[in-house]
Amino acid sequence: MPASTTPQPDKAPRAWLGYLWRGWCAAFGLLIFLALWDWGSRFYSELILPSPWVTFTTLVGLLAEGGGWSELAATARRALAGFALSLVVGSALGLLAGLSVTAKLMSRPVITLLLGTPPIAWLVLAVLWFGAGDATPVFTVFIVTFPIIFVAALQGAHTLDGQLRNLARAYRLPGRMILTDIYLPHVVSYLFPAWVVALAMSWKVAVMAELLATADGVGAALAVSRSHLDTAATMAWIAAVVGLLLLVEYLLLDPLKRKLESWRTA
Repeated sequence: MPASTTPQPDKAPRAWLGYLWRGWCAAFGLLIFLALWDWGSRFYSELILPSPWVTFTTLVGLLAEGGGWSELAATARRALAGFALSLVVGSALGLLAGLSVTAKLMSRPVITLLLGTPPIAWLVLAVLWFGAGDATPVFTVFIVTFPIIFVAALQGAHTLDGQLRNLARAYRLPGRMILTDIYLPHVVSYLFPAWVVALAMSWKVAVMAELLATADGVGAALAVSRSHLDTAATMAWIAAVVGLLLLVEYLLLDPLKRKLESWRTA
């Protein structure tokens, strides 16, 4: 019996529609947040809660002066450096630990210790060890985000379906196909949520570290605005950091996730 020649629908338009729909939902969520922010600012003075308009106008002024870009660049460099380090080391060590029950049991108390230590404690230690400079925020970001990624990678490797792996070996599938079609999709489903959480924490921890340990960056700028009781500038810097975080997540991580998880819609 001849195979069916019914043309398959093109998946590209559906993929783009799905992408646009996700973007619209994200934008609508931000609009709701801005509306609530504006509504709340009507009940307080600008010293307490500046409106979104005042905040973004202040941010434009800070960037127009020229110094704002260098502060944002310094924070982005430190946050992304610490995040990249934890992503590589945490993912690699977690995958290796997930392949061994003994390694999993040995790493559990260490990871609990790392997760239980407050970020401010790591920051104080980093200042004592590395002094003021880039090393302190980078190390603090790394040590705070590392256990999150490590645990996700460990769980991804540990929960891999053994029967599916044995089936692939029985059919003598090429090693590359086993890696890309069996191992990678399963592990990525665990890793990506952890990467997104770690990325968000990277910015927060980097700003906190700069507040106490550096003379530049958004954290240092927040210290200046705090001393001047300039709430609008404080909110402007916070909005700038959150905006950069959203850009990295939606323009870098989200497209990469859709590409690696294309098997879900195959």
